[in-house]
Amino acid sequence: MNSPFDPLFDQALHAGRGRGPAPRQGLGLRLMAMLVVPAMITAGMLVTAQPAKARNRPAAGFEPALPPESPAKPADGSILNLANGYAGLVEGARAHAVGDSLVIVLAEQLTTSKSAASKTGKSSSFTFTPPNKGPLSILSQNGINNSGASAFSGQGNASQTSTLGGEVSVTIAQVRPNGTALVKGEKRLTLSQGQEWVQLSGIVRLADIDTTNRVQSGQVADARITYAGNGDVSRAARQGWLTKFFNLVSPF
Repeated sequence: MNSPFDPLFDQALHAGRGRGPAPRQGLGLRLMAMLVVPAMITAGMLVTAQPAKARNRPAAGFEPALPPESPAKPADGSILNLANGYAGLVEGARAHAVGDSLVIVLAEQLTTSKSAASKTGKSSSFTFTPPNKGPLSILSQNGINNSGASAFSGQGNASQTSTLGGEVSVTIAQVRPNGTALVKGEKRLTLSQGQEWVQLSGIVRLADIDTTNRVQSGQVADARITYAGNGDVSRAARQGWLTKFFNLVSPF
């Protein structure tokens, strides 16, 4: 299939060649392919090779867990009905069942640092005094001296500090026989310049839940904490697609 630009390319080539052989068909399509294919490859490299960054929208799977529906208990004249919810006197109102909510207190602080240093040195010398007689007597009698030295010194330092504080309410999604529970939840904020959200999931011990239904984030096993957002401020902090292209192809 020829492109609409083929007649123009063929006419220009035919006018330049005079009565020479007719140009091959489909030249315009091939030229377009030569321009489009590299652009598509470059775009694919930009998409697949870009560094990891925060998502532009909240991830799915952090919806609140609902308690299972219990069958209605037939009327038997009893005042106590466990199906309507029951909390023992010793147990209190702590979260312990699927669908119960609790608060995760975010107190994350991570500090990392790394330093490396390397230093090497090497020196050598060589001295040769030619004899007074023989074929080497034409050389200077002062001797031949040669010396060399090399040195290298390198040093690198890296440090990073991350802090996250606040509170997120989550719900129990699964209670396990060993006294632990899988919790998950999220908090979304809609601001004037975009949206922000905190998503959390992990495993907590029911014994670690205090009387106010709070658990420190350091006590959450296999924790997955995501704090991200979108909007004008978030877009302004990211590189544009043309800057990413030049950073990708730049050899420096």
